[in-house]
Amino acid sequence: MAIRQDTIIAIRKNVGGSEKVLRIANVNDKYQLCTYPADPEQEIDLKNHRWGHYFICGYKGYHEYAKTKGVNVGEPVGLDILVDGTVPTGSGLSSSAAFVCSSTIAIMAAFDVNFPKKEIAQLTCECERHIGTQSGGMDQAISVMAKTGFAELIDFNPIRATDVQLPAGGTFVIAHSLAESQKAVTAATNYNNRVVECRLAAVVLGIKLGMKPQEAISKVKTLSDVEGLCLSFASNHGSSDPVLAVKEYLKEDPYTAEEIEKITGENLASVLGNSPSSLDVLKAAKHFKLHQRAAHVYSEAKRVYAFKDTVSSNFRWVIISFAPPAGGVMVLHV
Repeated sequence: MAIRQDTIIAIRKNVGGSEKVLRIANVNDKYQLCTYPADPEQEIDLKNHRWGHYFICGYKGYHEYAKTKGVNVGEPVGLDILVDGTVPTGSGLSSSAAFVCSSTIAIMAAFDVNFPKKEIAQLTCECERHIGTQSGGMDQAISVMAKTGFAELIDFNPIRATDVQLPAGGTFVIAHSLAESQKAVTAATNYNNRVVECRLAAVVLGIKLGMKPQEAISKVKTLSDVEGLCLSFASNHGSSDPVLAVKEYLKEDPYTAEEIEKITGENLASVLGNSPSSLDVLKAAKHFKLHQRAAHVYSEAKRVYAFKDTVSSNFRWVIISFAPPAGGVMVLHV
């Protein structure tokens, strides 16, 4: 679901100057003016992170997508951009997705172009990958497709959202610990590391559940791709929980690269398609928590559907959630 905090962008074409540049300013003095060439083909300097990079993600992504749709983007023009926002940065509330989505929509408005929400959701997901994070698309999808009074059940391939009406008078408390994690800066050790671990867990599960290694490497991209195999395994053992296959085939101790390569018959760089962001993860990682990632993804997915069923049932319910001193979350259902 989306929250009320937002990112707002004012934009105008600047066709008077001889130099075609993108000037990106912020209402908050914390963020200094950023300037970039008005060039959709420019590469983002990932080694020197600047807040304006997120606008360039939207700028590049818009031009790439517009061309695939046959839109005449014309010659590049200068743009003046002013950004304001109330989403806490680095808090886990998708401030980067909010920025990229609003940037993309602002650029569309500047060039008098519009795309359906589903296409914008997919487009903005791909936009953010320009900054080096392997985004899955959930944050962008809800930023674009949210509705007041509803949560959205997001599915992919193709992207779609199912309305889940929230109970009247229901209250959701989002607490900010004030700790920040800049995911683009720490991607190789945090955000992208988890994406790589999920991909490797899916490939290993596929092989353990009967796929040939090369088939798993070429076809399996996410844990969703092997969920059917996990469910079949669970069904054969009197269960409907895909985590049963995780417990059977993925050890709880972290895997080394050598252990995974022995299972796949390929070096990890090749398994991951030699993508630059994945290679950065491999340089930084000493081990991979495959069991923990797969178990978390499948159990979280189960809780999502349980939540949908609960709020759709019209029963009186309350959820009390708090973080104990040792970390983690405790949830009480009444």
